[in-house]
Amino acid sequence: MLTWRRYGLLVLIGTLSACGNGDSLESFGGPTMGSTYSVKYVRHAGLPAPADVQVEVEKILAEVDRHLSTYRSDSDIAQFNALPANHCRVMPASVLQLVRVGEQLSMQSAGAFDLTVEPLLNLWGFGPQAREEKIPTAQALAEVRQHVGHDHLRIDGEQLCKDAAVEVDFNSIAAGYALDTIAAKLTAMGIHDYLAEATGELKAAGRKLDGTAWRIAVEEPRDDQQVAERIIAIDGYGLSTSGDYRNYFVQGGQRFSHTLDARTGLPVSHNLASVTVIHPSALMADGLSTLLLILGPEQGWDYAEKHDIGAFFVMRADTGFVTRSSHAFERLSGRKTE
Repeated sequence: MLTWRRYGLLVLIGTLSACGNGDSLESFGGPTMGSTYSVKYVRHAGLPAPADVQVEVEKILAEVDRHLSTYRSDSDIAQFNALPANHCRVMPASVLQLVRVGEQLSMQSAGAFDLTVEPLLNLWGFGPQAREEKIPTAQALAEVRQHVGHDHLRIDGEQLCKDAAVEVDFNSIAAGYALDTIAAKLTAMGIHDYLAEATGELKAAGRKLDGTAWRIAVEEPRDDQQVAERIIAIDGYGLSTSGDYRNYFVQGGQRFSHTLDARTGLPVSHNLASVTVIHPSALMADGLSTLLLILGPEQGWDYAEKHDIGAFFVMRADTGFVTRSSHAFERLSGRKTE
């Protein structure tokens, strides 16, 4: 049994040997978005070779990086972010699509989720232009918050406009968008049995080489050992885990997470350690896992139940971790607990 560890998820791969009918499980991967990606697919007779599939997948990843990356100054979104207030710029369709998704998630969370928090991330030491991890002064926080808010963005035809010097950060949804695009390309190439991963987000469809489903272990949010909280099978769904346990700093005995609530400009301070979301769209799974993590164990649970979202919550407790899953998660995961 091979295992493949990513952020909060453990992929149970199974056998990689070829079947007697000539089918084989192919795989490839590489760096992307400051992390890695990987694609595994069952190659039946007549399907393209891994090298040809990899070329198409990496074209998609290169385009996503060129349009959405805040870590390169020549990307479309970086150039938009550099504009002063009351300016517009023609943007690719992918950028406009994700801005609309961000607006939807912002409105549904009463502003807790917001794509324009990059200045706050930088201020707290977590963003691409961060200087150091530290608690900002009240004055600095108030000044930066004037340049945060999805309501400062407006789409005008093919243009994205801003009425304040806001900066957009797609890190909470870019990987999910990339996976949906990759999944569509694989399907167009005749590949229907695959598992694709990018920066820890997953999307799978079909079956493995041995005919069984792709199985994913949702792990406890800890670094000292691998402990599976839940094992589920996915077919036609995206899976995303957001957590506050890998990127944080401690000052004055207090822990400060990189997950920020846009309504306050402060790191979240509840006991929700991670959220895993299963959704037909990897993009929505990606964004919703972040949204629910920001909202916390009570508000997040209520949101998931109200919107019929498949979500698995892991909370810190005095004795370790406790879990809670939404009704939609139980239904979509098929209660795979082996």
